[in-house]
Amino acid sequence: MTLLQYSEEIREALVHKKPIVALESTIISHGMPYPDNMKMALNVEEIIRGEGAIPATIAIMDGKIKIGLTKTEIERLAKEPDVVKTSIRDLPGVLAKKQTGATTVATTSYAADLAGIRFFATGGLGGVHRGVADHLDISADLPTLAKTNICIVSAGIKSILDISKTLELLETLGVAVYGLDTDRYPGFYFRDTGIPVPGATIEEIAEMMKIKDHLSLKQALHVAVPVPEQDAMKRQVIEGIIDAALQEADNQNITGKDITPFLLANIKDKTDGESLKTNIALVKNNAKAAAQMAVRYYQP
Repeated sequence: MTLLQYSEEIREALVHKKPIVALESTIISHGMPYPDNMKMALNVEEIIRGEGAIPATIAIMDGKIKIGLTKTEIERLAKEPDVVKTSIRDLPGVLAKKQTGATTVATTSYAADLAGIRFFATGGLGGVHRGVADHLDISADLPTLAKTNICIVSAGIKSILDISKTLELLETLGVAVYGLDTDRYPGFYFRDTGIPVPGATIEEIAEMMKIKDHLSLKQALHVAVPVPEQDAMKRQVIEGIIDAALQEADNQNITGKDITPFLLANIKDKTDGESLKTNIALVKNNAKAAAQMAVRYYQP
């Protein structure tokens, strides 16, 4: 049974060892309305091409894991109702039912590793939710990264989560964490959490991935890229909004898979849409950095 379906461009790129950057598709189907979602997805792909790499947006369509979407397929994903947000546990069911599925960080990481794509750009990582002792809510992103040999580039762990506990768990799982040109871990919407991390350059990250190949290490490498300064939000402001949103979610007894979309919608509303602008800016910035790493990785 062949469940991976490559676009012609991605198939050729893999054969000829060209730099590729994987992209998730949940941000298209669940991140914003049409046509803004399609415009954003195509812009991100253009940024990657501008750096000399090839974008591979990943989604589930017609009983296949599609590695690299055409413009028509991106539009279908952007417009189609009832697209399933597909994490690892959901993957067999979505494929068997031939549903249209948008891949989360976990599923995109798994598919990219399966396809032989080494670099993956996303917005933010999932992780350990605040108050974890009460509900044990931990994202499937983390155990998946412990067994996928990719470099995942993000603006950090999502600000709504417990960042310090997530970093501790990544360490336990053997997932190395570096800041791109910074020794302070970024906080997704803001640039500095105050948590120290080792810094690294584009060239050093590419070299690390080459060395990982020789060592046969299966864990991911996580590179955190601070959101551009002109697009960053003030830490005190966003943390106050998040605390209020968490209290509201608790008052409404919102838990489990419903908590993240509730919090993000609440934050967008309380910031008059500024959080969404920051989110789009950091996704583009991460895509550019990942493309540069991929290009450097394939240079002799």
